[in-house]
Order: sequence, then C-alpha cells, then structure tokens
Amino acid sequence: MTTNHHPDPSTLIAHSAGALPQAFSAVVSAHLEACAHCRAQLALADRIGGHLLAQQDGAPLAGDARSRLRERVLAEGPPLAPPHPRPARSAPSGELPRTLQPYFGQRYADLRWRMIGPGIHYMRADRCDDGHLMLLRTAPGRSVPMHTHGGNELTLILQGAYRDAIGQFGPGDVADLDEDVEHQPVTLPGVPCICVAATDAPLRFSGWMARLLQPLFKL
Repeated sequence: MTTNHHPDPSTLIAHSAGALPQAFSAVVSAHLEACAHCRAQLALADRIGGHLLAQQDGAPLAGDARSRLRERVLAEGPPLAPPHPRPARSAPSGELPRTLQPYFGQRYADLRWRMIGPGIHYMRADRCDDGHLMLLRTAPGRSVPMHTHGGNELTLILQGAYRDAIGQFGPGDVADLDEDVEHQPVTLPGVPCICVAATDAPLRFSGWMARLLQPLFKL
C-alpha cells in the first residue's frame, strides 16, 4: 500500500506530545499502524521532545509520588488508543485497524451503520469523550455535500478511494484539514469508500438540505 497523503508535521508533533484530542489521536494511531514514514517522523519528534525535557530543571518528586502514580495507572487500566502504536502486523482482512477497534468493534461486517443520505452511512464512536470520532461509508460514485469546517478535521481512508479539489485519497491516506478548506469528496467507482474522521467543531455545509439535517445527525 502506497501512502501519498500524511498528517501535517504539526499534527504528529502534537500527537507525540500527547496534546491531541482523543478522537484525533485515534485517527493518527490508526494511520501509524500502516505508515512507516510517519512512524519514523514520530520517533524523531519523540527524541526531540525527550531532549528538550532533559534540558529543563524539574522539581523533585514527593517521596510517595511514584507509588501513587503506579496505583492510579493500575486503577485506570490501559488507554483505549495507545498514542504510539508499534509497527505491528496489519489487522487481518475484514478487521478494522487495531487502534480503532475499542471505539467501533473488531470487524467491518459487524458495524451498525446509520443512513444519513442516499448511499451515505455513518457510525459514531463509543467511548470517545474528547472530540467527535466517526466512520463514514459512501457508495461508489456518490459525493458528500460541499462543506467547509468549523474547526479541524482529520480523515483516514480505510477502504476504497475518493477524489476532491485537493487530490485523490486511497487506503492509508490522511486528509488533514482546517476551516480554510472547502471540498466535496466524490467516491471512485468500484467499492464503497470507508473513512474514519475526527472533528473538533461542526461541519459547515453549503446546501440547505444538508444544513437542515445536520442537527439530527450531529455532524
């Protein structure tokens, strides 16, 4: 699989620092599972961040701080989406990326899609309290309504492909967009396009019908 579109370097740096909202971190983590280029960039950001921290003078920890931190970690359990997934084996065919499974389930065949328009279905994530995370499935030859963004949007293509004013996006590609981008993705012929998308503000649709239905689906 050849990846042509990657997260913006600033997004990877924020991910390395643990500064991304949970929804955005989940999308970046899923991309990192399959992208050696971005894993290398993330490792570099980690090293730079570690070097900068090492140059800072810190306050000494209280005597019981280490044990109290350990107790808190054990109580909370592991994070849903590890921020720095190792270059693991790809999920078996028919399964979602491993870092998305805590939010949506394991297999594509078991997803509970909700129709929001002709040929367009979506599914909102469970257990995501920071940002909005959803899967979007669009039938071949269909288009998502023209829209801009009230904030940021990070989209990872899982299956299929689409084309918009920015270019063509296929499996593994990431669209890292902000409020200055207006686009209308159109899926390519063949198979449905399935994406996972994170947003931190509602979309801004151009058409009146999409604006009318938007509050119902909380897009």
